[in-house]
Amino acid sequence: MSRFVPEIGPRFDALLRANGIEPFAALSTDASALAIPHATTCVAIRSSEGVVIAGDRRATSGNLISHREMDKVMQADMYSAVAIAGAAGTAMEMVKLFQLQIEHYEKVEGQSLSLEGKANQLSLFVRNNLPAAMQGLMVVPIFAGYEPASKSSHIWAYDATGGRYEEKDFVATGSGMLHASTTIRLGWKSSLTLEAAVTLACRALWQAADADSATGGFDAVRGIYPSVATINARGFSFVQDSELSPVFAALSEEAKNA
Repeated sequence: MSRFVPEIGPRFDALLRANGIEPFAALSTDASALAIPHATTCVAIRSSEGVVIAGDRRATSGNLISHREMDKVMQADMYSAVAIAGAAGTAMEMVKLFQLQIEHYEKVEGQSLSLEGKANQLSLFVRNNLPAAMQGLMVVPIFAGYEPASKSSHIWAYDATGGRYEEKDFVATGSGMLHASTTIRLGWKSSLTLEAAVTLACRALWQAADADSATGGFDAVRGIYPSVATINARGFSFVQDSELSPVFAALSEEAKNA
């Protein structure tokens, strides 16, 4: 006799639970006592052509630098991306499950989620992580994307409870968010091209790294640049280091002559 299997529907986390897997389960120990790498700082900026999403590459464990080349910007699908700040391991797991959620929905429903639908799904994942966040494994992502049908770009910020807030122009998260958002606020305008938005995102991360020890700046010795990506009508694309090099060279020269 076959065992009854309930209808799971398009929710990937429900599929996991039906198979005895609890995503983002709380730890049995206090996470504050563990040396867990944390990721900061990330920004997203809307332009007249699309959206730029970027993050520094440093992960810290307390006062130690645990990783210098961590990628905090991850492609969700062809027209959207997530930037992560918070407990690095938990954040990376969340993004992987989010990517699977989008793919699972498309296979079950036979159509793609809308950009706002994707933002709502990520909100559920952040909310499900709340028990772990209460123990120190907080994740506060940024979600950004482009909607080909309406030819518009959108960005969302989140809080630890899963609260979802669409931002009109730009957003920053992480320990360097104050310095990054101030820099963007001074330089943002509605007519920004995608190229100008990339430069502004780099400037914001530069200023954040200059004032916040947990934010990694451009590393000239190791050739490490922030992760920067654009999303427009052509889809998601990382900005190559060869394109970022002259931007940071100009910022370095500007700092020398200040």
